[in-house]
Amino acid sequence: MNVKTVASIRARVGSRGSQRMQRGATLLEAIAYLGIAAIVVIGAIALLRGAFGSASSNQTAEQVTAIQTGVKKLYMGQTNGYNGLTTPVAISAGIIPTTLVIDTTANTVTDAWGGAVLVTGTGTGTFTIEFDSVPTDVCINAASAGGTWTAVSIGGATQTVPVTPAAAQAACTGGAKNIIWTSA
Repeated sequence: MNVKTVASIRARVGSRGSQRMQRGATLLEAIAYLGIAAIVVIGAIALLRGAFGSASSNQTAEQVTAIQTGVKKLYMGQTNGYNGLTTPVAISAGIIPTTLVIDTTANTVTDAWGGAVLVTGTGTGTFTIEFDSVPTDVCINAASAGGTWTAVSIGGATQTVPVTPAAAQAACTGGAKNIIWTSA
């Protein structure tokens, strides 16, 4: 008589199961993989968006500083201040950074958001640099970036110099603003 024990039956079933190998992933595993991939992609997009916003505000601050430095260098030996300084003069002198859109035919400068960039000398020994239509996130960082400004105006409201991030945040809310930096 052939008596089969539970152990022998398990061994036999186990050996058959090991011969059959699973290929591919189950539906639950595939859903889990796709879920993890989606989380990674969403995280990467959020980081890139923040990085590009930060880069834009840094670039704007660098552009304004480059224009300020170029104007001061150009007018260094002048006795009548910054009289006659206009955007076309700044374009012709090569003061405007090439990261801004320069239209030499129309003598205009445009920023990355389509706003006009104006450079103007005043009769009081100062000059202004104006960026129109600056987005809120860039406005806050660019206005509070520092520099040797005698005055800063955001959306028509004069700010205390140096502009603090809190003051810039309050002035930059409500959509795109124009910023006017004044230098001596």
